[in-house]
Amino acid sequence: MSRETTGGALLIGAAIIALVFANSPWRETYEALAQTVVGPAYIGPVYVHLDLSLAKWAADGLLAIFFFVVGLELKQEFVAGSLRNPKQAGVPMLAAVGGMVVPAAIYAVMVITLGDSGALHGWAIPTATDIAFAVAVLAVFGKGLPVAIRTFLLTLAVVDDLLAITVIAVFYTEEIHFGALAASLLVIAVFGWYVRTRSPKWWLLVPLFFVAWALMHASGVHATVAGVLMGFTVAARPTHGEDEARTSRYEHAVKPWSQGLALPIFAFFSAGVNLVDGGGPAEILSQPVVFAIVGGLVVGKLVGILGTTWLVTRITPLRLAQGIGVRDLLPVAFLAGIGFTVSLLIAELSFGEDSEHTVGAKAAILIASVIAAVLGAVMLRWDAKQERGPDMNRDDLPDEVTTFIGDEEDSKEH
Repeated sequence: MSRETTGGALLIGAAIIALVFANSPWRETYEALAQTVVGPAYIGPVYVHLDLSLAKWAADGLLAIFFFVVGLELKQEFVAGSLRNPKQAGVPMLAAVGGMVVPAAIYAVMVITLGDSGALHGWAIPTATDIAFAVAVLAVFGKGLPVAIRTFLLTLAVVDDLLAITVIAVFYTEEIHFGALAASLLVIAVFGWYVRTRSPKWWLLVPLFFVAWALMHASGVHATVAGVLMGFTVAARPTHGEDEARTSRYEHAVKPWSQGLALPIFAFFSAGVNLVDGGGPAEILSQPVVFAIVGGLVVGKLVGILGTTWLVTRITPLRLAQGIGVRDLLPVAFLAGIGFTVSLLIAELSFGEDSEHTVGAKAAILIASVIAAVLGAVMLRWDAKQERGPDMNRDDLPDEVTTFIGDEEDSKEH
């Protein structure tokens, strides 16, 4: 379950099952299951708002486990990995900004041009990247490419999602409860202190994680942010005489739960877009919002990421990491067009669950994500077959690339 190829297969398989289930004669059963409410609204006299549907638990709760792993990986890369050089870390961060601005602009222009300015409120829908799906496709089809490409995609996608969550907080959140937010940050600080002590116990870390997550959820800020922040608090260098950094140790411990449980369940509840009801596929797919979202995710992400990277590396001292060339960013830019998680969330916040635009927006996110995934997979295989030069990032220094995507899994098999 720690292998990303296995996790990717489970994730994609669960998404296909959900799509078939949601458009089958038993689609009402699927919808009823997704909307089944589990959890308490109150604990004693305190309103905790944990009476969530199974779909919400999957998107907000289980996905926090995946974001915790992402936080661990990024902390390791920032402290001891390829992103410890600010000149290299800055490029994917700025590329993420370009990959949000251009899709939003394309969406706005298209809905106005096609005569549906009422859908303008959904401008942020094509700005987000689904980390889970993008990394899964890269793991399956990117074997043989430098692992720095995965780090670039991971950094870009995390910054992208954090910015998208910020957009939700500013433009789509009716109210932020600053008391709950402050309490969550306090618990995260306690988690960060305890996880750095000589011998932290998992049976104390797990309750701290849950409390921080619950408070973040109650604050109105997307709860998965808590997972990323707690991942960042873990020490990325060996401490207390240990041989291995705790970021690596915790990643190995939590990743099987993330890959084998959290992500497939999330995909099962997120990918079930109903295309049968609501006027049929022809009427749904003819909406201007569909063309705007597909154009934003597939074309906008490509132009925004490649254009920003080209501009930044030409006019600033910032450079790509060792082993990455501009051509490697073509499949990365396509993978960034896989919307899903946050895009689906913004669609519901933009138009409401009963709006005529909601089904069209969700269908467009699904279509764009499939197109982006297929194009990304094809370009990854093309890229892997091309000969690599000694200085792919053109920083006038020879690349020292020793690790490639799939190496770790191949070594386990042998």
